[in-house]
Amino acid sequence: DEATDPSTCEENWGCIQRFCEQVNADAEGPLLALRLLAHKIQSPQEEEALHALTVLETCVNNCGDRFHSEMAKFRFLNELIKVLSPKYYGIWSSEKVKSRVTEVIFSWTVWFPQEVKIQDAYQMLKKQGIVKEDPKLPEDKILPPPSPRPQNSIFDTDEEKSKLLARLLKSSHPEDLRAANRLIQSVVREEQEKSAQVSRRVSTIREVSENVRRMDELLESYRRHELSPADQESLRALSQRCEKLRPLLFRLASEALADEEALAEILQASDELSRALGQCRQVVAGQ
Repeated sequence: DEATDPSTCEENWGCIQRFCEQVNADAEGPLLALRLLAHKIQSPQEEEALHALTVLETCVNNCGDRFHSEMAKFRFLNELIKVLSPKYYGIWSSEKVKSRVTEVIFSWTVWFPQEVKIQDAYQMLKKQGIVKEDPKLPEDKILPPPSPRPQNSIFDTDEEKSKLLARLLKSSHPEDLRAANRLIQSVVREEQEKSAQVSRRVSTIREVSENVRRMDELLESYRRHELSPADQESLRALSQRCEKLRPLLFRLASEALADEEALAEILQASDELSRALGQCRQVVAGQ
């Protein structure tokens, strides 16, 4: 109550720090703390909700894996979503509170990329039109790296950037903090592009595999003169689609030159596609 007192404009950092210490000391601290914080964040008093969000972000920084595990569950994420949703408290929550809640969830998608439920919750908000675009986080407000930072962080693969980020975050100079934020956002954009490439590769190879399997089945029926007019039309459409997939595979191969395993997978799919298309031309031409 003291840490979220709506009658004070300034944060009571002494109380907030003691709250974090209590969370860490109690076996059920994270669960109880998040239950209390959800109630305060949903407060109709704007100042109380904003103070509660500051406490929440401080806990994320100082209360470790047990806290991160609880906050990444739908049980708590749904309480945050209620503040934004017009079906619940979004009707009367202030724009300032809703904006801050959106920033908090978005920042977690960056710092906890392995937490699928956080990613799902944020994407759901975007699909429903509750969040129309990713918030632009203030440059002087760093996305706080959890303490300790989770394993498989996007910075763990680049030791040089990881060291630079650590040095910038320790600095008290505003320009260094802004540089840290720009570095974070740059690495996140690179990581998102890599994820998009992987997603494109997986979906394209899956489509090639399914199309080749279906084409082989239709060609076998064609050889036996058992193909209906409808299936003949399906074979033509399938052949046209497979022709369009070839340049897409070449483009994916150029993107994956540095990844031998991915490149081998793409080239194998390309070989299968060429084989199926070649057989199709031979069979149709021969008959």
